[in-house]
Amino acid sequence: MDVAAVTRANQGGGAAQSPPAASCLLLLLLLLRSPTPPGPESQLPSALARHPRPGTPGASAPGLRGSPAETMRKFKKVLDGLTAGSSSASQQQQQQQHPPGNREPEIQETLQSEHFQLCKTVRHGFPYQPSALAFDPVQKILAVGTQTGALRLFGRPGVECYCQHDSGAAVIQLQFLINEGALVSVLADDTLHLWNLRQKRPAILHSLKFCRERVTFCHLPFQSKWLYVGTERGNIHIVNVESFTLSGYVIMWNKAIELSSKSHPGPVVHISDNPMDEGKLLIGYESGTVVLWDLKSKKADYRYTYDEAIHSVAWHHEGKQFICSHSDGTLTIWNVRSPAKPVQTITPHGKQLKDGKKPEPCKPILKVEFKTTRSGEPFIILSGGLSYDTVGRRPCLTVMHGKSTAVLEMDYPIVDFLTLCETPYPNDFQEPYAVVVLLEKDLVLIDLAQNGYPIFENPYPLSIHESPVTCCEYFADCPVDLIPALYSVGARQKRQGYSKKEWPINGGNWGLGAQSYPEIIITGHADGSVKFWDASAITLQVLYKLKTSKVFEKSRNKDDKSNTDIVDEDPYAIQIISWCPESRMLCIAGVSAHVIIYRFSKQEVITEVIPMLEVRLFYEINDAESPEGEQPPPLSTPVGGSNPQPIPPQSHPSTSSSSSDGLRDNVPCLKVKNSPLKQSPGYQTELVIQLVWVGGEPPQQITSLAVNSSYGLVVFGNCNGIAMIDYLQKAVLLNLGTIELYGSNDPYRREPRSPRKSRQPSGGMLIVTSCMCGVSSLYSESVKKLRSSFLTGLCDINEGIVVPEDRCKSPTSGSSSPHNSDEEQKVNNFIEKVKTKSRKFSKMVASDIAKMSRKLSLPTDLKPDLDVKDNSFSRSRSSSVTSIDKESREAISALHFCETFTRKADSSPSPSLWVGTTLGTVLVIALNLPPGAEQRLLQPVIVSPSGTILRLKGAVLRMAFLDTTGCLLPPAYEPWKEHNVPEEKDEKEKLKKRRPVSVSPSSSQEISENQYAVICSEKQAKVISLPTQNCAYKQNITETSFVLRGDIVALNNSICLACFCANGHIMTFSLPSLRPLLDVYYLPLTNMRIARTFCFTNNGQALYLVSPTEIQRLTYSQETCENLQEMLGELFTPVETPEAPNRGFFKGLFGGGAQSLDREELFGESSSGKASRSLAQHIPGPGGIEGVKGAASGVVGELARARLALDERGQKLGDLEERTAAMLSSADSFSKHAHEMMLKYKDKKWYQF
Repeated sequence: MDVAAVTRANQGGGAAQSPPAASCLLLLLLLLRSPTPPGPESQLPSALARHPRPGTPGASAPGLRGSPAETMRKFKKVLDGLTAGSSSASQQQQQQQHPPGNREPEIQETLQSEHFQLCKTVRHGFPYQPSALAFDPVQKILAVGTQTGALRLFGRPGVECYCQHDSGAAVIQLQFLINEGALVSVLADDTLHLWNLRQKRPAILHSLKFCRERVTFCHLPFQSKWLYVGTERGNIHIVNVESFTLSGYVIMWNKAIELSSKSHPGPVVHISDNPMDEGKLLIGYESGTVVLWDLKSKKADYRYTYDEAIHSVAWHHEGKQFICSHSDGTLTIWNVRSPAKPVQTITPHGKQLKDGKKPEPCKPILKVEFKTTRSGEPFIILSGGLSYDTVGRRPCLTVMHGKSTAVLEMDYPIVDFLTLCETPYPNDFQEPYAVVVLLEKDLVLIDLAQNGYPIFENPYPLSIHESPVTCCEYFADCPVDLIPALYSVGARQKRQGYSKKEWPINGGNWGLGAQSYPEIIITGHADGSVKFWDASAITLQVLYKLKTSKVFEKSRNKDDKSNTDIVDEDPYAIQIISWCPESRMLCIAGVSAHVIIYRFSKQEVITEVIPMLEVRLFYEINDAESPEGEQPPPLSTPVGGSNPQPIPPQSHPSTSSSSSDGLRDNVPCLKVKNSPLKQSPGYQTELVIQLVWVGGEPPQQITSLAVNSSYGLVVFGNCNGIAMIDYLQKAVLLNLGTIELYGSNDPYRREPRSPRKSRQPSGGMLIVTSCMCGVSSLYSESVKKLRSSFLTGLCDINEGIVVPEDRCKSPTSGSSSPHNSDEEQKVNNFIEKVKTKSRKFSKMVASDIAKMSRKLSLPTDLKPDLDVKDNSFSRSRSSSVTSIDKESREAISALHFCETFTRKADSSPSPSLWVGTTLGTVLVIALNLPPGAEQRLLQPVIVSPSGTILRLKGAVLRMAFLDTTGCLLPPAYEPWKEHNVPEEKDEKEKLKKRRPVSVSPSSSQEISENQYAVICSEKQAKVISLPTQNCAYKQNITETSFVLRGDIVALNNSICLACFCANGHIMTFSLPSLRPLLDVYYLPLTNMRIARTFCFTNNGQALYLVSPTEIQRLTYSQETCENLQEMLGELFTPVETPEAPNRGFFKGLFGGGAQSLDREELFGESSSGKASRSLAQHIPGPGGIEGVKGAASGVVGELARARLALDERGQKLGDLEERTAAMLSSADSFSKHAHEMMLKYKDKKWYQF
């Protein structure tokens, strides 16, 4: 082996060449260079003999004696002797370069590090914990702030934007600079921020941090640059929103109220200017005092007092009246010029008592709006104010229009609402047409123009959290006909009764989407529903909703609830989704240990009897004798694999509900409906599978699931074992405990697993008498002996032979035993004794084993049989095992159907199932499928273990297969066909459509070509060469953390492995060489929601549930990052501001129109002076030139940058001009004073000073 080969081996294996291997190579070279005498001592490595390199001594050794065949044999002996002392890492490195057998071709890998870049793309869903709402009536943009400092902006459907305040403080108020492309946000940390919305990714231009006072309310008049800021102390400060500096003009609370109140009026809860006179400012204090302040004269014109606290104030557009909402559920309407008492007091929801008494108090009215129309009565819209005796009533929005009052119930508490009006001018008839209601978990838009006030159909994807999301899958580059098919069946599910008008929030423009491939997101929910979303081109739209709970009987109340439930709430919650986009087969696993298989159909059907199977998948031997037919036959012969499990395949109520000792037995957790089920077009139930209670023990939740449409099989596993179902024949093919999959080939001869596994074999296992004899004395011996003695009792499933003389059947096998009844009785009695003894010692041994396992500290390289011991104790962090007491159990964590080489001796690929476990084992099960057409439905599928066992460190997460060129081999699938064909077509047509079932993309390979298996675990990834089963490449992904999600994905016409670790790192590796390409710290694992929903998909896309209501999408593709700016929509579009309302001739003549105010003259520095520097701190934001550096590439981006640069330059020049003028004025003043001094002292002598 030359130096370059050694270097490549070191790079591929991920570890340095070990010293024993280096010395072996040196000895090998010496042997090759010197003449080798014949005899047993002449031993040379066979690897180099089979693969000599040109230019090396091994290529042509002149001193070598003997025939080539004899030399090869000698080389083989030497290699066997030399490699015995080398470590497994060096073996893998040599195999990487020179695996036995045919020389592996070099695969050209095209992916490089520069192809990867990580960035967030878009966020979908409802803003989590909303707290503020604003609307720009000209731009038609809606803004929502949240308690976590997030800012979500909505334009037309498909135009959304997400921003985040760095501080994370709650947003308490939002104010648009109407039609200016800017927004002011007010945070709970007393900071104001000015956002620039004229760029695709909004950025903060300025911030102002108040240091001495708490900000409570802000108001920005239309077409004004002066922002009024009310504080907790009752003062009002004024901010210039252009420069974000404070004016010296301050309205102090004591000046505002003077002697009208003996105590402090409380915080400012409202500020607004009179619609007809900008010089009059209405200030509302929490205590109930309202002040009309004259800005010019700097004094209060009127003061209005009321006994109850104020929550909000609203003006009539004529400026002569205003309305206040109070904490006792009343509304007070005031005339501006009559401060003594309100003109009218209304209690919208109060019971009007007789004798003129005051109505009973109600809940506070949190907000009120007063909107006028030209052709009718004004609208008074309010939230809250319900009577206290309406216990359990939902939150309401009340619309009062003339004499009619409509109470609109909401599903969630109201956070805020806004009335959308035709005009932005406050001094014109408002003409309201809709109300936006922001709820805690929803956004509702009410049409005010139609009778009954119907709601608009919400086009935004805000219903992700309609039921809490429990799992998520992401599919990019799907078949092009999928989205139209799902949309067509989903369109029939839409509710009726929506407003007929178009969605009124329609600002912004769509981006230019460069991505043309279809993307689909599937979400599983706590109520058992499954939603399909169109996620193409960074948008999101719901396509179709499937309710999986429809097949089960629902308990009407808690008393009727079955006591077989293993969860108190949400028994239908979805845990795992397995979907084949090409065949449209869908399989889900639920929290109640149930699996449902669905077919897609465009035709409606009525299913008379829902097909159902019940499966017993248990871990321990039962104490009592179980009813006949309870345990499945062992998988030891082809006959056992071909016969279905002897359980009633389509029985609805279980025949047995309890075992002989009264324990719950043979009962599923949910009850399937026994009445006909109408199934609408879309996904229709093919088969329901349920795990049942066994001996009083509930079934364990399912940890892995896979479906294959080509084979007609579904397989699932949990911490007890694995079950395989033929959903075409509705039969159980395989039902084994995890330990039974090994047979006598179990490599884990480790102390931690032995006692518990030995006393808890699965129900279908055969037991050897000699093994059971050894159990009684095993506690005086070592734990290792326990394991080995127990393994002798396991049926060697690879041989597939049962010897009746050496074995005894389980108690449930009945008359099938070859022994006579006396012998059988003896054996049964003996087994019962052994079980009793094993149970007595089990707890003691389990604790001892746990102590021993923690003391084992041998390195992995020196103890390969123990390299999984750490992982069994790290499983508490993994989602595959649900509780700590199941750590020692080996759960099924990954399943993958494929057509590949199942054994080393295979010359051609064949159908198989690859099974990964939480202890890092990969087991291969061979599938012998009958021919297609009629035979597939009549002949059984034969399932048999292949004997192939591969091992990794950590629980196995994902498996995939590559062909000899490094291209991904997808699992075989049957193209989708409509299976609900009309009855007039004959059966032959049906069967013809099933003929492509077993066709696989890999079946056309030549026999000489090999494959690669890519296996990713929590700790490492391996690429296994098939059929030789040599480890071609290995990569230790993480030592201190563990991988939460790993996916083999396509990118840039190549493939890679993408991983997300619990420590927050996102990593990608090339395939098949597993070269690290990307390693970025992105997001720490803060909760299990992220771990449960994070997933990668093709073309560099990924997503996770960032909050209970929102999906965050991101990309790790450099190309997508570069094109992202073009794909994003534009929020700001140039729109003409509507014309101001006409004052009319007489109003202009007699001065009855709106009065304007020169705020610049009033609040400017020249007249009001400078504000105190200690009051607030100005913080320049990153939204200047830096904020636009990531703007769109090309002319638009350059123009935007140039425009912003000119704006900044102009602003700086303006500041410079102001400073120059101030300096000039100061110089003139100084010159004047100096001249006066000179004249004063000109004629005086020095002694006269």
